[in-house]
Amino acid sequence: MRDERGVTLVELVIAITLVAAIITGLLFAMKTSLLTYQKLDARLDEDTRTMRISQALERQISGLIPVVRDCPALRGDQESVRFVSGYSLAEGSRGYPRVIEYRVVPDPAGGVRLMMNERLYSGPCSPGPVEIDAQSIEAAGKLAYCRIGYREFTREDMMAGNWVAVWDRPTLPAAVRIEMASMDAATRLPMLAVNVPLRITRDLGVPYVDQ
Repeated sequence: MRDERGVTLVELVIAITLVAAIITGLLFAMKTSLLTYQKLDARLDEDTRTMRISQALERQISGLIPVVRDCPALRGDQESVRFVSGYSLAEGSRGYPRVIEYRVVPDPAGGVRLMMNERLYSGPCSPGPVEIDAQSIEAAGKLAYCRIGYREFTREDMMAGNWVAVWDRPTLPAAVRIEMASMDAATRLPMLAVNVPLRITRDLGVPYVDQ
């Protein structure tokens, strides 16, 4: 009797079905992994952007220059603030002094956003309100709220002053706080309050010796 070897049609169909099922499972696992990676990458990008925003705000505010001859050293309220800083987003601490302006405006996507103006300091600052135009930069968007506060300066204890909503005094505050929160805190790194102490304790009303 001749020895016949091979597979039946049923066995072939079963083998093809098993291979197809295994390939489908692998493709589904790869797709799931890719989607997870894309979400994680987007989350990391958002978190990195959030940290950079906080660092930029801290460096600009801490780089405040106490200009008193041409304009007030700092003027602001809960929705806007203007000052001169030695830190620039474009040039870091190596550039020329810049007039920095922040203003909280409604966000077209909902909530509010923090807009910023940065221009070379070349003379008297504008005494008017902070204006937002096509040259303005969005410092932070998709915020549930954003409020700016100022700590009163107490020479005996710099941490003892009260937080106020408006700063229109000839002196500098002890610190500036920008308090904000993301509208989607579940999927983004929370925008924590930025508290920046101002180390300038000099009386701005007293002129320098060489003035």
